[in-house]
Amino acid sequence: MTNYLIRRLVGTIPVLLFISLLVFLLIQAAPGDPTLMLLGEDTTAADIAEAKRRWGLDQPVYMQYLKFFTAAVTGDLGKSFRFAEPVSDVIAARLPATIELAIFSLFIATLFAIPLGIWAAAKPNSWVDNFGTTFGLFGISMPNFWLGIMLILLLAGTFHLLPSAGRSTYGIAGPQQTGFYLLDSILQRNWPALKDAFTHLVMPALALGTNMIGILMRVTRSAVLEVMNEEYVVTARAKGLAEQKVLWRHVLRNALIPVVTVVGLELGTLLSGSIIVETVFAWPGVGSLLITGLTARDYPLVTGLVLMYTIAFVTINLLIDALYGLIDPRIRY
Repeated sequence: MTNYLIRRLVGTIPVLLFISLLVFLLIQAAPGDPTLMLLGEDTTAADIAEAKRRWGLDQPVYMQYLKFFTAAVTGDLGKSFRFAEPVSDVIAARLPATIELAIFSLFIATLFAIPLGIWAAAKPNSWVDNFGTTFGLFGISMPNFWLGIMLILLLAGTFHLLPSAGRSTYGIAGPQQTGFYLLDSILQRNWPALKDAFTHLVMPALALGTNMIGILMRVTRSAVLEVMNEEYVVTARAKGLAEQKVLWRHVLRNALIPVVTVVGLELGTLLSGSIIVETVFAWPGVGSLLITGLTARDYPLVTGLVLMYTIAFVTINLLIDALYGLIDPRIRY
């Protein structure tokens, strides 16, 4: 297992190289001059030339990429044109918000989808199965940006139950230690801040996690139904074991591999797919930061963010491969 994970890790190096080159070339080919966008239309030619020299835009594209790549190998992603700060610092300031949103969305999805999928598979063609199938199709088909707008109109605009945007109310959150508002509030025992952070998190998490609920529910149902027809399950029933024990002890664990795969892949999708949801809810994460970088043609920031997303996907896939061996010992061999 260790050798396999090492080979997988080594195999990600050309992937990172190719993606960084592709993104760098695409953002360079996009219309618009970052100097004009950031300095304004009325700036002088001398100021534009100075800005291009300072940002390295006066050099050929291949030289710009070589400088970026050699610096990125050492962990230096360059300096953002828009924020005039190191890209790694800008991303680090926004990353906890996106991780917190993705993890809470994943928690909501697994909390509802897995029990519903197991229940639907245990009673096929019943009203539970029909309800789960309908709900799953609803979740898969629902655009998260439209659902987010509807949640804002209903829960914030009509019933005034939840805040419509932002991550916290001004003046309530305490000093930041980790960047995760929920965790910081618990560590500081600031219960009003915890409640405020939770209320701001609910609607974006629902909008982001509803699609995953549908996908995960369908996968769980299919995996459980497939395992329930295996011979060892029939044998367990023949021994007189209760149906609940058969379902949770014998069926669920052997059906977890496709479920874990989907959960891991969807976590990566949540990290990257939060771009639109963060824009709708004015959530200060890396998704909205990417929109800002694209609008300003901030080459180092956009390239650094895409590399961050790529590394997140690779890391999640490696963790999934490691979990396979823990779920099913046969995979270790």
